[in-house]
Amino acid sequence: MKEQKNYFLLVLILGALSTISPFSVDMYLPAFPAIATDLRTSISNIQLSLTSYLTGIAIGQLFYGPLLDKFGRKKPLYAGLWIYVVASIGCAFVSTYETLIIMRFVQAIGGCVGMVAAQALVRDLFPVTKIAQTLAMLTLVIAVSPMVAPTIGGYVAAHFHWHWLFILLALICSGIIVSCKWHLPDGAAPDRQISLRPVQVYKKYIEVLKNRQFLTYILVGGIAGAAPFAYIAGSSDVFINIYGLTATQYGWLFAFLSIAMIGATQLNHILLNHFSNRTIVITALGYQLVIGLIIILGVWTEAFNVWVLIGILFIFLTGHGLSVPNAAALSLAPFSKNAGSASAMMGFMRMAIGGLVTALVSVFHNGTAMPMVILMAACILIAGSVLLIHFYITGELRRWIEGLGLQLSAGRGK
Repeated sequence: MKEQKNYFLLVLILGALSTISPFSVDMYLPAFPAIATDLRTSISNIQLSLTSYLTGIAIGQLFYGPLLDKFGRKKPLYAGLWIYVVASIGCAFVSTYETLIIMRFVQAIGGCVGMVAAQALVRDLFPVTKIAQTLAMLTLVIAVSPMVAPTIGGYVAAHFHWHWLFILLALICSGIIVSCKWHLPDGAAPDRQISLRPVQVYKKYIEVLKNRQFLTYILVGGIAGAAPFAYIAGSSDVFINIYGLTATQYGWLFAFLSIAMIGATQLNHILLNHFSNRTIVITALGYQLVIGLIIILGVWTEAFNVWVLIGILFIFLTGHGLSVPNAAALSLAPFSKNAGSASAMMGFMRMAIGGLVTALVSVFHNGTAMPMVILMAACILIAGSVLLIHFYITGELRRWIEGLGLQLSAGRGK
């Protein structure tokens, strides 16, 4: 019983570390209009603070892997978490949107250590037979965070000042630091032989990027996975300012739409018993593109009320839980070594592309839902195009077309 209790506590701490960044992305979304009003700026400028946060996560992940290996798990972890706490307090007291953008970047550089350290500690602290089970538990904890964070953020934004959102994030992280101090084992010992020379790190990443399958599917997964970032960046403005929802209602709406991605992730486990990773990716991208075009048409013609838009967005977002995990599996499949560098590069690409898309939502902001929905559909279209180009280069597209032609000829012969 004691061993089970310790296991649960350890998973809870690792899950908390993993959710620092998702919480930081999602919790302040309902407060976008209030922050824009208070800082006397536009929603599009506040959206750039989300872009800067995602950029910070992308960059930070590339550096923490080598640091955690060279200096052990705890020292870089504590350093990153304290940077996050200080930056969170800084976010609470900014007076201009430019300062908020900068502080959010610093906050991300600190907070992203939680994701990297949690994955490393799973490998350190659990036997091989329990690693998959533990990662599944962490995935579930992370999946729940988009449901909880905006709901909490909606209530805080509605009943308190938006500054308290960042104070709350600082307090949560401080509690995590205390928990790590008293209940988290040290993990792997420091390895002083690991080189932090940029040239050596750079060579590993270049070697990973030279693999065609990795590059193809990391682009497919990263670009398709950026569609929800367009939704995240634009949805608070769309649903609060255009459709008139309150911050609290928006928080519950965000939680509801998160079920689409969580449910699809669970469905993916069942589908993999019957279909290949590649088949699921192709199918998910295909139906997402059709749904994306319907959303654009409906928003453009003003045919959708808020409930219809919510329903069709739910259907669209299920594709994220199907295409992205399978694209990730296909991208990492070629690596028996350098898997750590490949994982770090995958995280970097996802967040970098996501950050770019959120910036585009800000750039094209025009007071309508069109920039958000067009960029969502565009992500799927580009991801599908990358996959088609890959199939063309490798000859798979020609073989597929020839096979289809033979099937049609056989059908007519009958």
